[in-house]
Parts: sequence; structure tokens; C-alpha cells
Amino acid sequence: MAINKLHDEFHTLDMDKGWEVPAGYPAGIQQKILSGGLDETNKRGSRTRLLHFDAGTYTTIPFVHEYWEEVFLVQGDLTVGNDAKGQGGDAFAPFTYACRPPGAYHGPFLSKNGCLLLEIHYYDPA
Repeated sequence: MAINKLHDEFHTLDMDKGWEVPAGYPAGIQQKILSGGLDETNKRGSRTRLLHFDAGTYTTIPFVHEYWEEVFLVQGDLTVGNDAKGQGGDAFAPFTYACRPPGAYHGPFLSKNGCLLLEIHYYDPA
């Protein structure tokens, strides 16, 4: 199975452009796709993205999806497992990492001061 990513050597990212709110996320969370793409209908592909939380932004329900997800907290703070009002959960600092298999429930999430995550999403090869 071919990987749907292009050869892309080191270059400076424009961190002011190319951000969008992912479908189903609150406005305070934006993504910037760095490479690839996921075809969730046909369950194939991979993508690498940055995910940015504005300070005080939180989600209210757990996430679950059918692809692998690796997440690295680059900067800021991230709380995992808050309630629907953004209270509680376990707080994490930069340089923490998670790897989740398909079907794993995770979240909700809160960032008190804002954060930047590097995420890699992919399906198992057919």
C-alpha cells in the first residue's frame, strides 16, 4: 500500500497561514495539515498535522475514531479527561506523548494557557 505523502525537505512553515477549524471542533481549536490526508470513508491514508488550542478552549465529549493517532505536546499545557464544563482531568506539560489505536476513547481536552500538538494519523495497511 502506497503512502500518500510527498517528499518534502526542511523548510520554514508559515505559522500565520493555513489554519482551519476541524469539523466538529470548537472555534478555539485549529489545525494546519503538514502532509498527506485521510480518507475516512475508505479507511486509508495518513496525515501529519499541527493542532493549536487557544487559551481556555476545551472540548466536552470524548473522541473516538477508526485510525491510529500519535500525539506529541510541543508547547503549552493540555488537560485530558475534563468534564463538560472544562473542570477536572489530568494536566500534562510539553514533551509528553500518546499513541492511540483505532477505537480508543480519549478526551475531552482542555488547554488553560493554549498549546500546540503535533499529530500523526494513519490506518493499518491493507
